[in-house]
Amino acid sequence: MRALGVDIGGSGIKAAPVDVAAGRLLAERQKIDTPQPSTPKAVADVVAELCRSFGWSGPVGITFPGVVVDGTTRTAANVDHAWIGLDARALLAGATGLEVSVVNDADAAGMAEMAFGAGKGVAGTVLVLTFGTGIGSALFIDGTLVPNTEFGHVEIHGKDAEKRASEHAREMQDLSWGKWAGRVDEYLQHMEALLSPGLIIIGGGVSKKSDKFVPLLTGIQARIAPAAMLNDAGIVGAAMHAYPEWTGYKRAGGRETAGP
Repeated sequence: MRALGVDIGGSGIKAAPVDVAAGRLLAERQKIDTPQPSTPKAVADVVAELCRSFGWSGPVGITFPGVVVDGTTRTAANVDHAWIGLDARALLAGATGLEVSVVNDADAAGMAEMAFGAGKGVAGTVLVLTFGTGIGSALFIDGTLVPNTEFGHVEIHGKDAEKRASEHAREMQDLSWGKWAGRVDEYLQHMEALLSPGLIIIGGGVSKKSDKFVPLLTGIQARIAPAAMLNDAGIVGAAMHAYPEWTGYKRAGGRETAGP
């Protein structure tokens, strides 16, 4: 089974066709900067352009950086607020002329990591965190997704954690890897106190540089693992979401479960 995975982020929109059963890209991914302002129409036009660039005519899975419930985007912290309360699935289906599904971006990345990456076969509580423009989160309990957690907005020192500890914050504030790792460590300690995960998977754009900061995260009892799929996880997870009936990623009892 194949689907086009489209990963909408605060700074860029990436896409590639995906072999859903194998969890791998079938072509080199393409990326276009997220329009500024990132209004629904402007973003939808970019998604449609990416679909055309691959000559795609099949199903499309699309991530969104916010809460998504039944195709409606409920929050929009890092994109234009016109997305709030919008039927994004209808908008994007109309723009592309294709069958689309829409899922929270970190949930998609987590789905891919649990099915094919660092979380494969791991039982218990697993927390997947993506560090990029903001901080995305996906929580799994024995492989079952608890959707739309949005833990990047947990407050640390009176501010959303992502304002202090995202990759964007590191770049904008010109933080050293050590200084930034200290902020991430503090955030992870807070999340560990709340959730007691057995495994924390670190993903997002910064995952490809995990050797620079993961060894500095010393205040956590949980095992910490870099995302095995790096920054492709969102694309793969988006494509998986386009095939919920696939046995490797199934919706059980209204919930979404990753696994064989």
